[in-house]
Amino acid sequence: MVALQTDNLMDSTDGPLLLVTRPAEQAAGWVSKLRAQGLRAEALPLIAIGPAPDAAALRLMLAALSPGALVMFVSPNAVQQSVAALGGRLIWPQGVRAAATGPGTVAALMEAGVPAGSIVSPPEAALQFDSEALWQLLQHEDWCGRQVRVVRGEGGREWFADTLRAAGAEVQLVQGYSRCAATLDEPGQALLQRALAHPADVRWLFSSSESIDHLMGLVPGADWSASQALVSHPRIAERALERGWRHVLLVPPGLDAIVRAARGPH
Repeated sequence: MVALQTDNLMDSTDGPLLLVTRPAEQAAGWVSKLRAQGLRAEALPLIAIGPAPDAAALRLMLAALSPGALVMFVSPNAVQQSVAALGGRLIWPQGVRAAATGPGTVAALMEAGVPAGSIVSPPEAALQFDSEALWQLLQHEDWCGRQVRVVRGEGGREWFADTLRAAGAEVQLVQGYSRCAATLDEPGQALLQRALAHPADVRWLFSSSESIDHLMGLVPGADWSASQALVSHPRIAERALERGWRHVLLVPPGLDAIVRAARGPH
């Protein structure tokens, strides 16, 4: 269950309400940062994160890596849940790089003990944090026969794995965490209902298409045409438009960009 505070959520004098839909731990951090910028934000996690289903598979993966290998973690959750499954310690093998698509995952890797010099990721000033941006940093290397491991949840995009396979790498996918639709408690349900009742006062912050799909499951048939979606990637924008949003703004995933978008006109 997700516990939320819902006092004075629709006080229009405070500006639009920002609903952060990331998983609970990440959403709480974003809400804190947004509030520190003077914005009105609440967490409404739409994805629940669970532990890695097979810790032994993670241990075997790390033990079998050879120098020159690359391990790509798809998100901070992939790092944190993998480390938890390994008993809270991550002994990073020498000569192996960890790859990340964005600064949140980089921070999680460094907190887990991966040396900064062993991490490859798009710079914090990058316009986009995704597999394509990461590949731009890697595409000039010779990948023939090299080990690549992708640590992720169930399913997900295959683009990065397929691209490395096409370049000759030996790629395996490893499940580092589980995820499902979040279950809202009564305050969370109240927040959702208030957001539905005041759609023009709400801006939804989406960092995954999956969050949009889970929202559809919570309130099937709801009208989203008067609400605004702030999204971090063109694929998420496409999903929001497909699901009925008419006001969709593509925003770089950094804090400053989100703050500017939140303060701008609807």
